Amino acid sequence: MLTIGAFAKASRLSPKALRLYDELELLRPARVDPGTGYRYYAAEQLGRARLVAWLRRLGMPLAGIRRVCALEPEQAAREIGAYWAGVEAETAARRDLAAFLVDQLSPSPGKDTTMLELRCSALSDTGLVREANQDSVHAGARVLAVADGCGPGGAPASTAAVRALTFLDDEPLSAGGVLNLLEDAVEGAARAVADLVPRDTAAGALDGTGSTLTALVWTGSQLALVHIGDSRAYVLRDGGLFRITHDHTVVQSMIDEGRLTPEEAATHPQRALLLRALGSDASVPDLRLQDVRAGDRFLLCSDGLSTVVPDEGITRLLASAPDPDAAVRALVGAANDAGGPDNVSCVVADVVETARPAGLRFG
Repeated sequence: MLTIGAFAKASRLSPKALRLYDELELLRPARVDPGTGYRYYAAEQLGRARLVAWLRRLGMPLAGIRRVCALEPEQAAREIGAYWAGVEAETAARRDLAAFLVDQLSPSPGKDTTMLELRCSALSDTGLVREANQDSVHAGARVLAVADGCGPGGAPASTAAVRALTFLDDEPLSAGGVLNLLEDAVEGAARAVADLVPRDTAAGALDGTGSTLTALVWTGSQLALVHIGDSRAYVLRDGGLFRITHDHTVVQSMIDEGRLTPEEAATHPQRALLLRALGSDASVPDLRLQDVRAGDRFLLCSDGLSTVVPDEGITRLLASAPDPDAAVRALVGAANDAGGPDNVSCVVADVVETARPAGLRFG
């Protein structure tokens, strides 16, 4: 047995930290002297002590630390990887909001006063295999959206999801308040889709009626992004294509945990299985602000495009199309040339400089 002092020295933790971990029930002493209350530790506890300390430095909550400590090393590694992926996603959203606040609160003299506007086009196609189109698209005064319905009521579900956002086309929006408005709108979309789910599947889920939703809302200077499911958003910037959404699918979670490679995921039998969608209990979307630059070209698409046209092909078609209308026609055509196994929908929007007040017009 090691005294608390000796154990602290061996584990490179302070006695104060060890007493705290005892109080938090993360690392109990092997023995406590009944008379003096003095703590004694076994040498075998050194590994757990260091692990607890490292996880505390990561900021993992107590419940998560207890869970990790109870797992085998391989499972613990996956749990830590999944936790950190969530931290990075949250940090990215907070970073964008911080950048916006810094920009808004900084002195205005000397700022670039160039106005920006969006020019966009949308197209949806049934494809060559499906009998009906369950996708919905929208490109309005401010709202750009793609939704991909699933289940027996997939078509009305995707339509309801998109319609729940279109009132924002007529709302005066600011980058500071748009995320709150968008969050309320998505809650309305989730309710609208849930109302379409048959009562016998409403609690279950992703096997019944539901819809993905990926949308961008223009404030005149920034875009607010909302995303749930496996439809995607990309930006073509300086010749490079960047995906700005994260798929809410079983295979993507396995990639994040290191259990699958992207190449293996492409042929995985559960590659279309969603973890989050409107109309299910798991309907929490990703929400964040997206910076824009003059010259950016944004793409929203259903998985009918992204699963059959590789990123290199999407990049080439986006970069070569002279305007958004030509871009959406080229992308849908490429999906159908690849067999058109699913409905395919695209919205393309260009960010352009203008001397007029910012707005949105069709390209």
